Amino acid sequence: MEQKQQPWTIGRILEWTTGFLQRKEVDSPRLSAELLLAHVLDVPRIKLYTDYKRPLVESELAAYRELVRRAGEHEPIAYLTGKAHFFNLELEIRRGVLIPRPDTETLVETALTFCRNTPGFEAPHVLDLCTGSGCVALAIARHLPQSVVTAVDIDDVAIEVAGKNISSLKLESRVHLLKGNLFAALESAVDPGPFHLIVANPPYIRSADIATLDRSVRDFEPIRALDGGPDGLGFHRRILQEAPQHLLPGGRVMMEIAYDQGQAALELARGFSASFSDASILKDAAGHDRVLTCSLTSL
Repeated sequence: MEQKQQPWTIGRILEWTTGFLQRKEVDSPRLSAELLLAHVLDVPRIKLYTDYKRPLVESELAAYRELVRRAGEHEPIAYLTGKAHFFNLELEIRRGVLIPRPDTETLVETALTFCRNTPGFEAPHVLDLCTGSGCVALAIARHLPQSVVTAVDIDDVAIEVAGKNISSLKLESRVHLLKGNLFAALESAVDPGPFHLIVANPPYIRSADIATLDRSVRDFEPIRALDGGPDGLGFHRRILQEAPQHLLPGGRVMMEIAYDQGQAALELARGFSASFSDASILKDAAGHDRVLTCSLTSL
């Protein structure tokens, strides 16, 4: 007698996929399997466990298998699902735009703490350079209800994605999007500043290190959003050079850096001592150097 094939239930397919992704050395294989299946079924992840024994129909299996195949080739899960989560926000994401990282939440936390604890900065005008998906600008705007944020990027895909995220979170009245090369974008702004705060998560990978990145980053994410020049601090240098013209007295610059750039970034900022003081490096949740911050002292 022919043995009846065991159905592919939610539970069974998750167990199989976790093992498959583990063998393919995909990060967080169980979470990746859950995110992909929740996406295909268009349900919250918790629903996978309340319907653990539900069999999948063939169309669901086919769609899921294709995503799992691509995940096994290290295509990022965020690109496969079209979603990324950052600072309790769900954002649209797609190829051509850098995927928001938990490390970057340190930049947002630093900005929020500064504005909440600094007299006169309770309703800040913020400039977010290299906005990408808009994650930093949107997190600041959401958590500082009196803030106004100008978000800038030079890339067409980033501008499109950031615009959709601004709209979906209904923050059009307080997050203004501009296309251009760093501060040059302000030439077309209705309100060009000056700003209480300039934040940025610019490209900061050293050019020579791009080839050594994990394939999920190197082969899929936009190199333009990663390559920070020979020392990785090319954009930071440009921002520090031009920022004084766009900051209010006492305003601050806060920029994300790589985990091993703390000392170099600090020396860079101290080289602008005629304009900035109080340069310091803040660490992320893992204890790595993550944010360069300094305060405007003079023009």
